Amino acid sequence: MISIIDFAKDTCLKTGTTGIQYQDITCQYPLLGAITTQPEKDYDANPSFEWVRDHPSVPIITVALYLAFVYVAPKLMNNRKSFGWRKALAAWNLSLSLFSIIGFTRVFPQLLHNYATMSVQDNFCTDPTETYGQGSTGLWVCLFVLSKLPELIDTLFLVIHKKPVIFLHWYHHVTVLLYCWNSYSVKTSTGLIFCVMNYAVHGIMYFYYFLMAVKRRPKWLNPMWITYAQIAQMFVGVSVTAMSIYFKSVESVDGSCVGISQQNNLAALIMYGSYLFLFVQFFVRRYFMIRTKKVV
Repeated sequence: MISIIDFAKDTCLKTGTTGIQYQDITCQYPLLGAITTQPEKDYDANPSFEWVRDHPSVPIITVALYLAFVYVAPKLMNNRKSFGWRKALAAWNLSLSLFSIIGFTRVFPQLLHNYATMSVQDNFCTDPTETYGQGSTGLWVCLFVLSKLPELIDTLFLVIHKKPVIFLHWYHHVTVLLYCWNSYSVKTSTGLIFCVMNYAVHGIMYFYYFLMAVKRRPKWLNPMWITYAQIAQMFVGVSVTAMSIYFKSVESVDGSCVGISQQNNLAALIMYGSYLFLFVQFFVRRYFMIRTKKVV
């Protein structure tokens, strides 16, 4: 007798343009199917993957221009007044929050499904084209990667409002853009975990920024908790990368772990390790050193 789960797996099996088969999660779970559009369900990631893979210069050139802006633009604003674009800033932050929330609803169910139906090693070692790279999840993973380009506009708002562009801010934007682009081009299996975490944190963070922009600072949301979430995200990032290195080096000496790139692992370890240090440093300076000074 065929179980309901096996029947769903058989009827929800799709084949991408590259010939690789994958399970359509919106077919397996009708509630997800009801809130997902048909273009999302039919999304084929291969053209996007090939474009990202074949254009490594895009993030490099973008980063170079961005760093030049970070260096020059604040100097140009020295003798100018703040633009005061609060409405534009509010709209920007709200749009990023809504984008992140929608993205989270698309990728989080896939993460839960994968770890409920596959072993941890299979999740790490299987080609992500099979596990999450196609359909609605694949679309929102791709959009997540590409969103790191327009997110650089955050810095523009800081500059025109004469706010300091601290090292943590521009370093985070630069490295996350370069890393996400590389991760997508090499099809790293851990990308789904990082995508889920980032969508979740950004959904909350940008909504808080939106409320601040419209001068509705929420008493129920202490910004310290946002920093807590960011630190937790970096800690998980380091831990997941360490597991990825283990599976690639120890459990897959025969090269069967195709979903992991050691070069990408090294980049992730450096990136998340530095983020963890910088966010903890930021947390201590902002919430503890200031209080200490006030007490003194």
